[in-house]
Amino acid sequence: MMIYQICTQIQKHKGKKGVAAIKMVEINKEVNKTVFPAVKESDLKILCELRKNSRQTLAEISRATGVSISTIYDRIKFHEEQLIKKHTSLINFQLLGYGLRATILIATQNKQKLKEFIKGHQNINSAFEINNDYNFIMDCVFANMSECHDFEEECDKLGVEKKQVHYIVDEIKSEAFMAKDDEV
Repeated sequence: MMIYQICTQIQKHKGKKGVAAIKMVEINKEVNKTVFPAVKESDLKILCELRKNSRQTLAEISRATGVSISTIYDRIKFHEEQLIKKHTSLINFQLLGYGLRATILIATQNKQKLKEFIKGHQNINSAFEINNDYNFIMDCVFANMSECHDFEEECDKLGVEKKQVHYIVDEIKSEAFMAKDDEV
């Protein structure tokens, strides 16, 4: 079961004393404990605040969630071991001179060689291994079309069988999942 479904279930039962906690326990029974271990409703509120702005002070998070500062500190430290991958900033790449953004899908027989290339290439912002007709999907950032073309040629030399390039015209939404109060 996805975090969103859990957040939605908790939201539906908010205000009914104890029901949200009971519902969370019921839902947690359905979730693989090794993948999603013991996340409390208060933890989800804290994570939601971090998703909104990870630079908030613990005091600000405490005011927003009603959870004590010391508990917030402890829960963040606990979840940094598994659940929280990293704290990062979202950057407007255009203002840094990287005006071209593209999503590139690639199919290849030489997955390992391409995977190593992807891990080491500076223009790849995010990359995922996928199924169906393609092996990889990449979010790439380039200064211009020429740089993108050079990147595509590098990929082709690694045995790319099929490729689709989709140029990003406008960003509509970014990193917004679980960042709204009504989702927790």
